[in-house]
Amino acid sequence: MGKQAGAHIVWDWNGTLFHDNAAVVGATNAAFAELGLESITLEQYRALYCVPVPKFYERLLGRLPTEAEWDAMDVVFHRHYTEHRTRCALAEGAVELLTGWTSSGYSQSILSMYGHEDLVPLVRGFGIESHFLRVDGRTGPSGGSKSEHMVRHLGLLAGTVNPARTVVIGDAADDALAARHAGARAVLYTGGSHSRASLEGAGVPVVDTLREAVAEAHRLAE
Repeated sequence: MGKQAGAHIVWDWNGTLFHDNAAVVGATNAAFAELGLESITLEQYRALYCVPVPKFYERLLGRLPTEAEWDAMDVVFHRHYTEHRTRCALAEGAVELLTGWTSSGYSQSILSMYGHEDLVPLVRGFGIESHFLRVDGRTGPSGGSKSEHMVRHLGLLAGTVNPARTVVIGDAADDALAARHAGARAVLYTGGSHSRASLEGAGVPVVDTLREAVAEAHRLAE
């Protein structure tokens, strides 16, 4: 393993390893219907989406949603998403990439803002759980940033994983912010929730395939 022994990837789940764009946009439009908003396309979603999520709704409403509006939309979103995620699959080539990284003697984990109690059985159901040192989903309210979750995630891996040799692979600008907050690097993937233009503003490498993301992670972790 040599000098690469400490290389570690923290994978995002939704829109990165899990190709769930159709379910996410459908759930978003179901939530929008609660406030009488028009449906949006995947392209519009990628151009407008941001974290924290209430800011995303502000871009469409022209104001932040009230607490009651947010709560109602959040419930509808998660109900619709849970119903439709069963039609979604892992991203193309994901299993091969996970297997290759593990076989090379490197480590990896998942940190997602999807609820922990839903995430773990979903990952397990795809038969890939053994590739990861940890699988951590969100605990607490939805809609916030990943930064503090990333610090906690890497803290729980302290002694096994060095943040300086860690690369976060995700599909959102917030993944890059979270990586920076925790002392790690990041590579952003255009196949998920953000457009290339919005990702490029994060100041980290942006790639169009997960294979490119893993190759870039290997380079950054040297």
